[in-house]
Amino acid sequence: MKTTLKRWPMLIAHSIGMRLMEIGLAQARAGVALLVFAVVLLGMLTGCASLPDNVPRPASQTITDVSATRLASVAAASMPADEPQLSGMRLLPAGDQAFEARIALARAAEKSIDAQYYQIADDTSGRQFLRELSDAAARGVRVRILLDDLHATGEDALLAGLAAQPNVEVRMFNPLPVRNGSVRSRVLLSMHEFSRINRRMHNKLFIVDNAFAISGGRNIGDEYFGRSEPANFIDMDMLSTGRVVPEMAAVFDAYWNSQHAYPIENLGAPAADVAAARRRFEQSVRDAGVVAMPIRARDSLDQSSVATQLAGGRVDLHMAAVRVVADAPRKVDAGNGSLTDGVVMDGNLDLLQSARSEVLLASPYFIPGRRTMEVLQQAADSAVSVSVMTNSLATTDEPLAHFGYARYRVALLKMRVALYELMPDDDDDERASIADGPHGSLGRLHAKLAVVDQRWLSIGSMNMDRRSAHSNTEMSLIIDSPALAAQVTTLLRTERMPQSYQVRYTDDSQRLQWVEQNGRNPVVYAGEPDSTWGRRLRLSVLATLVDEDLL
Repeated sequence: MKTTLKRWPMLIAHSIGMRLMEIGLAQARAGVALLVFAVVLLGMLTGCASLPDNVPRPASQTITDVSATRLASVAAASMPADEPQLSGMRLLPAGDQAFEARIALARAAEKSIDAQYYQIADDTSGRQFLRELSDAAARGVRVRILLDDLHATGEDALLAGLAAQPNVEVRMFNPLPVRNGSVRSRVLLSMHEFSRINRRMHNKLFIVDNAFAISGGRNIGDEYFGRSEPANFIDMDMLSTGRVVPEMAAVFDAYWNSQHAYPIENLGAPAADVAAARRRFEQSVRDAGVVAMPIRARDSLDQSSVATQLAGGRVDLHMAAVRVVADAPRKVDAGNGSLTDGVVMDGNLDLLQSARSEVLLASPYFIPGRRTMEVLQQAADSAVSVSVMTNSLATTDEPLAHFGYARYRVALLKMRVALYELMPDDDDDERASIADGPHGSLGRLHAKLAVVDQRWLSIGSMNMDRRSAHSNTEMSLIIDSPALAAQVTTLLRTERMPQSYQVRYTDDSQRLQWVEQNGRNPVVYAGEPDSTWGRRLRLSVLATLVDEDLL
């Protein structure tokens, strides 16, 4: 089974280094050799690599003179003229349509494309995406790409080749000083800057002609768009236009012009031949997207594709008041040792505290911590119904994060929080919309959603865990829309929750049970499904090495 384990390199590198130091110091009298070994290994890990000084970062801002563009005309045709304070919003639940929406917007671009992502994978989707941006640049569109550096391993040449194209700039956010090797080895050899490199830019944002934007939970990669085997992420994006887009553009500009954003060409050996770098990039992406991927005519909300609607000159949208909440790029400052919650976590917890009747949460990694537990306890004391959906051990791509969540299950159930854990798909299940991927692929929850009182919706990049609160930068939209809230509620309750274990705690046995809804005859498991004694032991040992704020 394919496992991404995106957090593990950071976790394991930090844990090995710190634990070796602890063991070495504790056993100094009994075994000098062990201490020497630890010191030598830590010396190897920390190395002496560093980032370049005095890097030129020409400042630039969002292009606002876009009224004559076709996308601006479509946006205007899709919005009511008498409500300029509102924004137009549309959910993108299906992976295939979410990818096609990005491609359609890129092909329609006339002035600018701004893309900010935690990851752009070097796979079919990633290369097709980059090729479309390059093609747009060749038409005269200004393209700015801001990418977190952690998972860009091995992509320096590809990205530098893209940056060598006219009208394209590529910047890497908070880069690791070591450029070569695997993600794991790069992290290990950058341990001397752990307090900085542990902080990552987790934002996902795509803005075209300052007219339309896509934000939410999806990175750019096959597994986010239903193109991967054997697993795909179940995710959610939001297409936006109107007043909210310039606000999101201001967030992008703040990150783009930050001291933490390094032009890709300043991080490696300078290209001796710009023309050769361009040719290598063009050759790398030449065949990307040649084989057309099937796109469903309508998604699970019965919406036709964004590409079809753009071609028709009008996009079907829900009008809503929207608030953008975004962490500042300075959250990753090396000297920022604060463990206070970031702006995005604050905004989401404030939203939960405002609940009067119901809270519905979906988060792939749910590690609430003290403050979130207090908010949920307040909700329980006020008779607010709270339901949480997350991954099961069988569907998670981050077993350690699941182990961190498992510590809270009994306490959550005792305060009457309803817990649902996504089950692995049945190979005979024909409901392809569940996984948004090829038939029989494993669906993994990746959407980050909150619905409050059937009116308010939060959607963005933030997981309900300590890493998102303290270490990563995030962005979310908080939307006042009963219609959109109802759509998300319907998707979760009619598609996701029936395909989940409901976890319950019995006072009689004082043990957890997992209940699978199988028609009229529920199946009850006395032990955690897909869990073995050996696996639990391995995870518990690893968990002792890792602080909860790193999970």
